[in-house]
Amino acid sequence: MNKVFALVDCNAFFCSCEILFRPDLIGKPVGVLSNNDGCFVSRTKELKKIGVKMGDPYFKVKDLCKKHNVTVFSSNFSLYTNLSDRVMAVLSQFSPLMEVYSVDEAFLDLTGQSDLRNFGAKIKRAVERNTGIPVGVGIGSTKTLAKIANHIAKKYPAYNGVVELTHKDNLDKALSHIKVNDIWGVGKASTHKLHSLKIYTAKDYRDYKNDRLIKKIFTKVGLQRKDELSGVSRFPLEVTTKKKKEIICSRTFGAPVFTKESLKESVANYVSSACEKLRKQSSVCGEITVFMRTSPFKSVSQYYAMDSIKLLSHSCDTRVLIKYAFIILEDLYQSGIEYKKAGIKLSEIRDKSHTQLSLFEMTDFISSDHLMKAMDRVNTREGSGSLKTAVCGVTNKAWAMNRNHKSKRFLTGWNDLKGISC
Repeated sequence: MNKVFALVDCNAFFCSCEILFRPDLIGKPVGVLSNNDGCFVSRTKELKKIGVKMGDPYFKVKDLCKKHNVTVFSSNFSLYTNLSDRVMAVLSQFSPLMEVYSVDEAFLDLTGQSDLRNFGAKIKRAVERNTGIPVGVGIGSTKTLAKIANHIAKKYPAYNGVVELTHKDNLDKALSHIKVNDIWGVGKASTHKLHSLKIYTAKDYRDYKNDRLIKKIFTKVGLQRKDELSGVSRFPLEVTTKKKKEIICSRTFGAPVFTKESLKESVANYVSSACEKLRKQSSVCGEITVFMRTSPFKSVSQYYAMDSIKLLSHSCDTRVLIKYAFIILEDLYQSGIEYKKAGIKLSEIRDKSHTQLSLFEMTDFISSDHLMKAMDRVNTREGSGSLKTAVCGVTNKAWAMNRNHKSKRFLTGWNDLKGISC
């Protein structure tokens, strides 16, 4: 039996999450900015039409946005993650085999399903009814073809958000209109190389005769991609999430930081966030790295510093890792420096069940495990960051990101309650 895949992708996901609480913005230009209100990371089709591109710095197009009455939001990842989980929960009802590819898209195995287009429309209606998030559904005999089908579904409104590419006649026509740079996994460098071979469309790529040359230039993956365009499945669903081998958490500060106390607060918060991710995948780490730097875009005395320390015993205890991070920070910190960014990295990550204890460290691992589980339960229920260690600080965080356009229509944690009166 031939494989059949569906790719379900949320339309302008971050914008759709914001519009969910602002229905008056439906059909209007809306954009969401990156950290510190820097660049556009999500745009509605109306915003794209007026010329704002993905990654455009907000300050450069601010006048254009004002002219066209664009509504701009600061990013709110707590909200987006929550709604993503809801979308994935709905999708899991339609197939036992699902790969969550990113925060806003997932592959489903629909092998054996009849009347594929109507089934895709059913998926679309269910997600939009149960979550309020609009999606596009692309169906194909491989993951690459499902991606292309989804691209067509989003680009051409006449398809009502659902495209099926499992029949040869439809497939040939569709591939002839898809540029090679729109193929899943083909970047700028590969596009130039394909053009040098006179390959301009997905159909050209599929029908190219010299497989040996494709493999030589684009490696085994490039040849597998060609097979996928031919309807031969080479990229199976990854239904089990791979555990991260490194976890990095860093931010550019909303305002320059000068004091050691503010740096400690920021690093403690980054460690807390990274440790939550570490525990979520049932892992422990054996090494922590701390780094800090000045802004490379300002004419100030430049400074960049980074150092690592190995733990005596692998751990996922936030308190333990903050302690080690502060040891590094004490060595790296220099007074009189205008710090603009700091971050941490957890490495030497292994499965929690394979932890070997140190003979030279006395730690109550059972109590530590119970405490961390209790913290995670509270933060899952009340919102990430609701319960943290005291060294993370409480208010007036000088290092906090600029979020001047954050919506006040919804709450994603207890910290959002400040300023609300009854």
